[in-house]
Amino acid sequence: MKTDIEIAQEAKLRHISEIAKRAHLSEDEIEYYGKYKAKVDLSVLEKKKKDGKLILVTAINPTPAGEGKTTTTIGLADGLARIGKDVVVALREPSLGPVFGVKGGAAGGGYAQVVPMEDINLHFTGDFHAIGAANNLLAAMLDNHIFQGNALNIDPRKITWRRCVDMNDRQLRFVVDGLGGNKNGVPREDGYDITVASEIMAVLCLATSLSDLKARLSRIIVGYTYDDKPVTAGQLKAAGAMTALLKDALKPNLAQTLEGTPAFVHGGPFANIAHGCNSVMATRVALRSGDYVVTEAGFGADLGAEKFLDIKCRVAGLKPSAVVIVATVRALKMHGGLAKTELNGENLAALEKGLPNLLRHVSNIRNVYGLPSVVAVNRFPTDTDAEIALVMEKCRALGVNVILSTVWAEGGKGGEALAEEVVRLCGEKSDFRFCYDEKLSIKEKIGAIVTKIYGGDGVIYTADAEKQIAQLTALGFDKIPVCMAKTQYSFSDDMTKLGAPEHFEITVRNVKVSAGAGFIVALTGNIMTMPGLPKSPAAERIDVDETGKIVGLF
Repeated sequence: MKTDIEIAQEAKLRHISEIAKRAHLSEDEIEYYGKYKAKVDLSVLEKKKKDGKLILVTAINPTPAGEGKTTTTIGLADGLARIGKDVVVALREPSLGPVFGVKGGAAGGGYAQVVPMEDINLHFTGDFHAIGAANNLLAAMLDNHIFQGNALNIDPRKITWRRCVDMNDRQLRFVVDGLGGNKNGVPREDGYDITVASEIMAVLCLATSLSDLKARLSRIIVGYTYDDKPVTAGQLKAAGAMTALLKDALKPNLAQTLEGTPAFVHGGPFANIAHGCNSVMATRVALRSGDYVVTEAGFGADLGAEKFLDIKCRVAGLKPSAVVIVATVRALKMHGGLAKTELNGENLAALEKGLPNLLRHVSNIRNVYGLPSVVAVNRFPTDTDAEIALVMEKCRALGVNVILSTVWAEGGKGGEALAEEVVRLCGEKSDFRFCYDEKLSIKEKIGAIVTKIYGGDGVIYTADAEKQIAQLTALGFDKIPVCMAKTQYSFSDDMTKLGAPEHFEITVRNVKVSAGAGFIVALTGNIMTMPGLPKSPAAERIDVDETGKIVGLF
């Protein structure tokens, strides 16, 4: 069986100019990055063209058995193209952290991939490097301001801005810097986040124009004064230089699927520690470039879809036409308590025990958000007809169809049935609404997410969180959306509680504001903004042969 990278390397790619034409982009609207990549000029948004239908692909809570959300997203787009629809796909860029850490590459799989796969998974067009540079420029200017006399009266103990690097490096979570004497800075406790958790990433992905990007950067809070007043990047006079570093990174990237469907790949915040969606700019360009736009949100629907709908759609004025919820029988059996080694045989009891995870996600999309939806089951050879029938029966009881997907093995051909159902759903009337009114208090918004989306009983706040909420409310930051930082593996904040747990409470240990992004971040459980490498990282299996060909990348 061929690996994903072997399939991608054997593919015959179209020149990016041909892909641009399929996306109704002129020669003047793209900037070439070689033969197979391009940046899209933001002037495209001035075109007077009706937006296409927006389709969100989300999933159940992930398991080691795999679900295939990105693969389904790409395969669905190719399936829509095969049934004659004018379609584009909008995806996030992979972070180097998981590429070299647990997952390996992240550009789809099998015969449903975006290419050039190696470029997309590694440096691509340099967007993440630009984000890291802007983040760390702000950190450097902040510490330099303190060193040069501290005219803004910043309390070094109340600095909230951290440096970042796009790598899983637990050694950098907590550091002490500025050592070596008075010529080498002011000693203080510091730390690093992974680049995808940087507020700069969120700002870039939520900005609606270059001027909006600069305004958002100016509003970023980097710390507090000795008398607890917030200090911003604008006060440090850093926003202009940061915008200069991000000017080109703001432009969406154009790539292609293996079957030549245009793919806008741009931005990449994680959904467990950030808002988990590709950029507003890429989505808007995509909506001007096709009649159907297929996009995804990170991890399960309790994280990615909730943030896509409650944050991104609210900020950008987007309204999805349909939602696809991805699952596998294998993953549902893991949610039912089976070990990964026990998944190959039929086990209806474990499947029925794990199915509530899928059903809660389906119910949330339909009943909380009021959106038409379909369940896409990635079928494995070990899935039995009885297991598939059970999934269909339980979903049908909620008024949702189940479509079998074979896009990993067959590409767009394996997504045609799903494409037909999505087209049908896009013709249905939706009653899209948010999970909460942003005018509610911080606690009321967190409570709404926990009870309506997670199925929990309520929220426990640590003493630190209580103090932070009171401070943010006093500063006027209580009337913006909430971004929950939570484990992706469970509806709860305990990753061991699989399926659809009940009678639990979520513990919020810290609450901070991302004023530039425009949301409050609530950190729950033991979630961290700098992951670590596993015992056997994917990097150990990645290599380059004597011809320069990359091997082992997924």
